[in-house]
Amino acid sequence: MDGNTLRFTIFISVFLTMLILERFISRHPAVDSKPRRLGINLGLTGLNTLLAKLVFGAAAVGAAEIAGSRGWGLLNMLDWPEEVELVLAVIILDFAIYLQHVIIHKVPFFWRFHVVHHSDLDLDVSSGLRFHPIEILASMLYKIGIVYLLGPAPLAVFVFEVILNGMALFSHSNITLPDKMDRLCRSLIVTPDMHRIHHSVEVRETNSNYGFNLSIWDRMLGTYTREALKAQPEIVIGLETFRRPEEVTFKNLLIMPLQNTSQEYSQSSQIK
Repeated sequence: MDGNTLRFTIFISVFLTMLILERFISRHPAVDSKPRRLGINLGLTGLNTLLAKLVFGAAAVGAAEIAGSRGWGLLNMLDWPEEVELVLAVIILDFAIYLQHVIIHKVPFFWRFHVVHHSDLDLDVSSGLRFHPIEILASMLYKIGIVYLLGPAPLAVFVFEVILNGMALFSHSNITLPDKMDRLCRSLIVTPDMHRIHHSVEVRETNSNYGFNLSIWDRMLGTYTREALKAQPEIVIGLETFRRPEEVTFKNLLIMPLQNTSQEYSQSSQIK
């Protein structure tokens, strides 16, 4: 099985597992049609995947192969054991994604595109796939730049991307974990309850819990919110500026960055 097939198999397995679990152990009541949202979010995924392949080809893994052949990046200059470099690369790349997420929220121009992700009226496994195409392309360019600077092995990048994709699906999923399990998991990774707070309409909560995989960055850098103002099942998901399903159709999501409301929300998020 080649790398792309393995990655796709893991992705589909995690996606379907979370989708099934959401049916039986859901945490938050839905306010919008799930089939409609699934169609929109999966449609964005298909478009984003096609564009990323056309523009970047092998993308981050390919960049790691280029960096390795040319000796670019910090890790290519060191002679450390492969296992150590792999673990270190995964941790550094995870921090880079955390930092990117913070910047996207703080810079109004970037937030214009990220608002598409936060405009979802519900939060479930498909929300982890809901991104504007421009944000996906910019994110891929950012990851390629980090890979060139860091110089990780292609295997490390592959492992990181599998983990990142799987954790994005898990952390966005609408599932219930036992309280003790949630607390235990949060000591290392981002749980659905932790990330659901990030998708609250409350600006203070939206500007916290930025991690997708490791939870340590939020804890270390002061962006961690342990509990929302409301109980988990009562958290209002989304943005105050988009509260009706007809405002967040597939077409409207593509043009959303051009609307003034996303700029207004970004400005307010810096003040509150």
